[in-house]
Amino acid sequence: MFTGIITAVGEIVAVAPGATTRFDVHSPYDPAGVDIGASISHSGVCLTVIEKKADGAGMIHAVQAIPETLQLTTLGKLKIGSRVNLERALKAGDELGGHIVSGHVDGLGVIRAIKPDGGSIRIAVDAPKGLVPLIAQKGSIAIDGVSLTVTDADARGFGVAIIPHTADHTTIGALKEGDTVNLEVDMLARYVSRMLAAREG
Repeated sequence: MFTGIITAVGEIVAVAPGATTRFDVHSPYDPAGVDIGASISHSGVCLTVIEKKADGAGMIHAVQAIPETLQLTTLGKLKIGSRVNLERALKAGDELGGHIVSGHVDGLGVIRAIKPDGGSIRIAVDAPKGLVPLIAQKGSIAIDGVSLTVTDADARGFGVAIIPHTADHTTIGALKEGDTVNLEVDMLARYVSRMLAAREG
């Protein structure tokens, strides 16, 4: 489990395609504090650390992704030099600053529009048709692993407002119109939708 509060931005330093694709990721994390087998969210996708080594003031860790993960998330577009939002798994007693995020991407969104709004940035996102009913104004959503509040929702998708800190400390600030992003809807919305469907069925 995660909270959607990004703790580092990593950089892909190696990609090795195969039956499973291996990504080597540089981050400022202390390798002594990251166990082999630990879960780390990579732009909203929960992946398992399979190797690690110290690298300067940080570390390089390796993860693997199966073909389905590459097809259903933005991880399939990663290349050397790509930046990813990183968050380590939630520990008991940690501050829950965002919302409960599972690291399981529900679908891909497309950035419809980006507009400055005073000191913040307004971003409109087109969401898959099946996710639109699960997104509510003032509700929570994770975009590339970042916990955000939905400012408005329509038949195509939703909007969010990005403060300067979020833009500067995550990959959200580098998004452009037409970019694809990983979406994870509020977990509560998923279960409510499932319960209503079962009742109607």
